[in-house]
Amino acid sequence: MFYIHQRLDPAFEELLQRAVSSETLTREDGTRLIAAQRSELSALMLAASTVRDQGKGRTVTYSRNVFIPLTNLCRQKCGYCTFARGPKDAKAHTMSPDEVLMVAEAGRRQGCKEALFSLGEKPEETYEFYRDDLRRFGHETTISYLREQCASVLTETGLLPHANPGIMSREEVASLRECNVSMGLMLETTSERLHAKSEAHFNCPGKVPELRLDTMRYAGEQGIAFTTGILIGIGETWEERIDSLFAIKQVHEEYGNIQEVIVQNFRVKDDIPMRHRDEPSVYEMLRTIAAARLILGPGMNIQAPPNLTPDAYGLYLMAGINDWGGVSPITKDYISPEAPWPKIVELQEVTEEAGFDLRERLAIYPQFTAQERFVREACRPAIDRWTDDTGLVASEERTS
Repeated sequence: MFYIHQRLDPAFEELLQRAVSSETLTREDGTRLIAAQRSELSALMLAASTVRDQGKGRTVTYSRNVFIPLTNLCRQKCGYCTFARGPKDAKAHTMSPDEVLMVAEAGRRQGCKEALFSLGEKPEETYEFYRDDLRRFGHETTISYLREQCASVLTETGLLPHANPGIMSREEVASLRECNVSMGLMLETTSERLHAKSEAHFNCPGKVPELRLDTMRYAGEQGIAFTTGILIGIGETWEERIDSLFAIKQVHEEYGNIQEVIVQNFRVKDDIPMRHRDEPSVYEMLRTIAAARLILGPGMNIQAPPNLTPDAYGLYLMAGINDWGGVSPITKDYISPEAPWPKIVELQEVTEEAGFDLRERLAIYPQFTAQERFVREACRPAIDRWTDDTGLVASEERTS
């Protein structure tokens, strides 16, 4: 048997054997996996690590990026968000074109390859003064302004843009296609319950699960490598986490464009409505990561943010991840500003101590740069310049 010296329920052990053999798992299988207890958890993690090694070997990646928060105004009112600001908040800000290029250029000088554009969703629908800002910059919509800034950064600095503007129509996705090397949108959860009053997604029109899945589908139709993921600890059940993972898997099976799935843990912040909620434990993260690996299989890139579990993120390697996500040497994580990025040298030490090699990647993964339908003509020169025959960044920077 695969598991040595483990005293497991025979049915659970048989389920792990099927997962390691790449047999198709059902929703019921996933629900059983994520509920692993006691010795089952270590066996679950071993199975997930084995499946990861089948597809990814012992290489773990990260993207050196610069974080560009184009605007922190947003039409959503998520219960866990500290990024979005109201119109009377002194921290409310929309970056000018000069500010965008200044930050991007600073990132370029520090060896960044990715320009991560994160921003509030469609604030022009809510705030008149923001509409005035857009008009001052020559635009009527946030997506139009974002497109111009992505194109400017790509042209002026050579950094590869990766935009996360929220839900989009098919036409909005198409407008950003040529100036983004990849794009992203967290599914977060498929739970409709969380739209009820006092729940995490109350008064959040852009968090309707089907609308978010539609955005991923539009990206798939247009050959855009796409990052998504789930946010755990916002009130969803274990079963709903599994439903969310299967929803992502279904999109990928249909369109083949999901390049990365993030398992992100909710963090309490002092200025959010959900500040009295409990955070998910490390063990919850390990169960969820391992279940995600077994459901999504050896070929998927699975990431968990290291800065959100600073004292224990190395354990995630034991549960089946193969990527640390974007790590910036110069800008903070504006989504979780209380959680600084680990230094890249620290990330390397933690990764290597666990028996893995750390490599830098671009904002588009190697298996997607090898497929022409996923590579924009404007991005190809930078991709070719920075990568070696593995598709990863050719020369690593081992400091800072």
